[in-house]
Amino acid sequence: MRVIYNILVYFAAPVALLTHLWRGLRDPSYRERLDERFGFGPALPGNTVWVHAVSVGEVQAAESLVRQLLARHPDYLLLLTTVTPTGAERARQLFGDSVRLRYIPFDLPGSVRRFFDRVRPRLAMILETELWPNLYAECGRRKVPLVLASARISPRSVRRYRRLVPLFRQTLSHGILIAAQSETDARRFRSIGANAARTHVTGNIKFDFQPPAGIEERGADWRRSHAAGRPIWVAGSTHEGEEDMILDAHCSVRKRFPAALLILVPRHPQRFEAVRELLTRRGETCTNRSGDTPIPHDTSVLLGDTMGDLMMFYAAADVAFVAGSLVPIGGHNLLEPASLGRPVLTGPHNFNSESVARLLLEAGAAQTVTSVRQLGESVARLLGDTAQRSTMGAAGRAVLDANRGALDRLLQLVDPLLD
Repeated sequence: MRVIYNILVYFAAPVALLTHLWRGLRDPSYRERLDERFGFGPALPGNTVWVHAVSVGEVQAAESLVRQLLARHPDYLLLLTTVTPTGAERARQLFGDSVRLRYIPFDLPGSVRRFFDRVRPRLAMILETELWPNLYAECGRRKVPLVLASARISPRSVRRYRRLVPLFRQTLSHGILIAAQSETDARRFRSIGANAARTHVTGNIKFDFQPPAGIEERGADWRRSHAAGRPIWVAGSTHEGEEDMILDAHCSVRKRFPAALLILVPRHPQRFEAVRELLTRRGETCTNRSGDTPIPHDTSVLLGDTMGDLMMFYAAADVAFVAGSLVPIGGHNLLEPASLGRPVLTGPHNFNSESVARLLLEAGAAQTVTSVRQLGESVARLLGDTAQRSTMGAAGRAVLDANRGALDRLLQLVDPLLD
């Protein structure tokens, strides 16, 4: 099985490299530090705690964990790896020089060995269950404790994981400590061979998320300066295929609230230009956030074409729609607007964080919309109902407060591995 897998990944590696180079034509950051994709990079001292967070959402979720590790274990160097340049950029914004940043290597045997030779981690922590068979196996060979933190496994992934279990069966049975988000996730891990004694339910560390200090004030200041007196809603982390639907919904919102402003924030920076062209084709009166200029009163859409501003936009808005959920991407972080007391709307595809979505929906903090018409009606209804917005916002904050503590439970498992 391992021989077949490695043959396949060797064939796939040139495709992955060409994909990065192709993306680099539009986004130069994909061409940077390509050597790290093959395990090269500066050698680290050896007393390293390694945390892997695949992209922006996972990096944001890891913020509290990283800061706690830095505070509790100051004698260790902390390395944070990502897959995407946007994840690396967000990590740089959050942590500056307090952590080392690197791209995780392709799962090629040689690349993985070079990475471990240079990093020499004392502990490896993978957020939300990234599947890397050679990397997992190398942790086992080098006796590096491996923790799957805030781990989840969707029903659709169980069958795929079972097919790949022979590649890291020994590590899964003995060497991996699984800190699952829920009992359902823990049961799924056990069903594919995880050691029951090393599988724990710690909860989702996303619930321990704290909004950035002063973000409410920043949002209020931005609103006073740019859109005073206007109803505002945000569509955050949108994907291809969603922007058209969101703009159609905004047309219906403006029939009831002509002054309504939509803040449209694409998930990936490399799509900013494509979304800008879409807005032009549709004849939308649009202003770009990157211009940092006053927003004319007749502007119907603000394109959020900058990094790191989404939380401020949530804080400035009356209603938040969290995208990646009208199309089958799996949804993005519903807890970010909920933590600010904003009513949350989401599409039906939330399999990336099904337990979070369920809790918010059951509490009345979020509502599901399944069509353009329903999205427009829900936004308009909430913009016109201050009391319902307040009720939903309070319910969202209550859900976060009731589910905090996952980070402490995770650290109780991790601390003994480092002390």
